[in-house]
Amino acid sequence: MLTIENYVKAGNLEEAYEKNQKKTSRIIGGMLWLKMSRMRVQTAIDLSGLGFDTIEEDDREISMGAMVTLRQLETHAGLLEYTEGSMKESLRHIVGVQFRNLATLGGSIFGRFGFSDVLTEFLALGAEVELYKAGRITLEEFSKMPVDRDILVGVILPKKIEKSAYLSLRNTSTDFPVLTCGVSMLSDGMIQASIGARPGRAVVVKDKEGILKDGITESRAKAFGEYVSGEIVTGSNMRAGAEYRKHLAEVLTRRCILKIGGGQE
Repeated sequence: MLTIENYVKAGNLEEAYEKNQKKTSRIIGGMLWLKMSRMRVQTAIDLSGLGFDTIEEDDREISMGAMVTLRQLETHAGLLEYTEGSMKESLRHIVGVQFRNLATLGGSIFGRFGFSDVLTEFLALGAEVELYKAGRITLEEFSKMPVDRDILVGVILPKKIEKSAYLSLRNTSTDFPVLTCGVSMLSDGMIQASIGARPGRAVVVKDKEGILKDGITESRAKAFGEYVSGEIVTGSNMRAGAEYRKHLAEVLTRRCILKIGGGQE
């Protein structure tokens, strides 16, 4: 089981950062995955007193603190409207409401878990992250970085998405996903897909070949799905095999494309 020797409620970010430099320290959020580990934590650092639990929106972007819960994201009217429901769809299968009332955005993003619906959705939406020391960088860049001792302050959604859609496949409703897929159309017309639970970390595939540049049709949606499937690497685990995940990537991408294009299967 998890063992914690000392608990500290940080008074400011610098204090939290300094205490987090020791390998035996951990930043704690909702404590939902960490508590199931068998590690020994010398110092648990709580950020809940630093005001990182709000969502702010203006004409340019939507900013979310690291301590915002998944339930806050799921029920926020601005996010629901901006993402056309894809944010809510990406979260609704994550265990249950009680779980989502505790799980934090920061924990979900900083962990960069392969099974993360949250990472898949925010990558598809072109999100950026704000780190205490490294500053503001794209989530796509951050997702490829190794885990370090910096602190995630918040996540930002620049308002550059015209349409978005999200789908996942699970063996049972609240289980970890077999595959996740988020698709968005940027304001410049570029379409990108994010594929997660490969079972590795989610990755972004952009329509660099211009498959959809002349509009969305069933045949072009299928062609882009095949392109995305060919660009990603999949693996096998207890939930599914690599070949099946390749097939799912094509199917879910095609369905998301048709959804944002207003088409039907």
